Amino acid sequence: MCEFSPADSLHEECGVFGIYDKTGETDMVSAVYSALYALQHRGQESCGIALNVDGVLSNHRDLGLVNEVFTKRVLEDLPKGAKMATGHVRYATSGRRTRSNAQPMLVHHCKGAMAVCHNGNLVNAQELRQELEMKGCIFYGTSDTEVIAYLLTQKRLTAPNIETAVSQTMDLIKGAYSLVIMSHTKLIAARDPNGFRPLCIGELPGGAGWAFASESCALDAVGARFVRDVRPGEILVADRSGLRSIDTHCGKAPHTICVFEYIYFARPDSCIEGTYVHEARLQAGRFLAQEHPVEADVVIGAPDSGLDAALGYAQESGIPYGIGFIKNKYVGRTFIQGSQAQRESSVRIKLNAIPSTVAGKRVVLVDDSIVRGTTSARTIRLLREAGAKEVHYRISAPPFIHPCYFGTDIPDEKQLIATGHTVEEINKLVGSDTLGYLSVEHVTQLAIHSHCGFCTGCFTGKYPVAPPPRPKENVYERPLSQSKTNKTL
Repeated sequence: MCEFSPADSLHEECGVFGIYDKTGETDMVSAVYSALYALQHRGQESCGIALNVDGVLSNHRDLGLVNEVFTKRVLEDLPKGAKMATGHVRYATSGRRTRSNAQPMLVHHCKGAMAVCHNGNLVNAQELRQELEMKGCIFYGTSDTEVIAYLLTQKRLTAPNIETAVSQTMDLIKGAYSLVIMSHTKLIAARDPNGFRPLCIGELPGGAGWAFASESCALDAVGARFVRDVRPGEILVADRSGLRSIDTHCGKAPHTICVFEYIYFARPDSCIEGTYVHEARLQAGRFLAQEHPVEADVVIGAPDSGLDAALGYAQESGIPYGIGFIKNKYVGRTFIQGSQAQRESSVRIKLNAIPSTVAGKRVVLVDDSIVRGTTSARTIRLLREAGAKEVHYRISAPPFIHPCYFGTDIPDEKQLIATGHTVEEINKLVGSDTLGYLSVEHVTQLAIHSHCGFCTGCFTGKYPVAPPPRPKENVYERPLSQSKTNKTL
């Protein structure tokens, strides 16, 4: 789990993107840059772009937001004339925050090169890493993406083509992975058999080529037409011959996408498995109003992921919807501070209540989750100080009581407020008048147009894939100076 996130909020691991234009008319640098901007919400710690110019692969990656890493000078210096490119934004849930863990990871071997982008988390990464180390592999970073890259390389040395190597690697890795892989002639997308993380296909204008993305909003950003989601277990290959599908891993496991993609992670304008995220969040609010009605004067949402659910609550309950907070959109990562005093100060700079909406009123505050409870308490205190008469807290997800092993940085149970506390105790701790969570039954009914199952392990402790045993020492959390290698790429 990520140890350096001080905020009481959740983060998803990554966003991936790949694009192939057989005509060469697409400005690949501009396209990937735009796509990464669209996926920035999925990762704000590092990003990168890899380009394929006449079979020669190169990349640029670093810590920071997209506009920080890809300055005007960097963009101008990137190679021109690429027909293929990949991009990645990262938030670490396994591996430390170092440049060596940034992606795409570029690997050179005797049969060529490949750039690897990964979203998700493997449950057997540590076991595979140890096996690879015993065979002489030297790791430069601490993420499980590097494990995938080594396995792909080993398989490619004996496989007849890159897609066979991908298939053979999928036989070994377990857990969540949505992959975009670029070789000197092909762009490949692959999704784990459970389909934990989203991945979709887009077609470029005029049938010029294809794009793969974590969310459909990235396809919109580059003008690609959304075609469909990549099926769980499917491998897709885009090259000069067109697009072809390999389905040998399909149907090997139940489809269990992470339900939190709909609650929090994905952008509201993205369509995942047939349901727009905005629709799912409206439905969450409707269910909340049915499960936890209350007499109130106004419904407000916690920016930004609570806004849609708050609107759904207002529609279902008949209570007027209002804008209760103003979020400062010009505050960047500078205010992710280490000390408690700094974090308290940054809350007021990032978020401020609107007294004219809440003063003297009974307020329903809708939020997506409570993790540790510290941010919830501060948010409710802002409403009290702005004059709210009552604050009724409604959460569009069930209580978090278990960790996630598939790419969400839910803390250890010891840090989860719902572990060891009843709902009434949590209500007192965060300072609300009443508290209501969405039920597990209703959370699996949010995607109203989707025909798939959902992973709810963080709520129920029942995981679609067996979680890894808890090691005495987690190799991914060792400081690099104490690892078997402290080299950087």
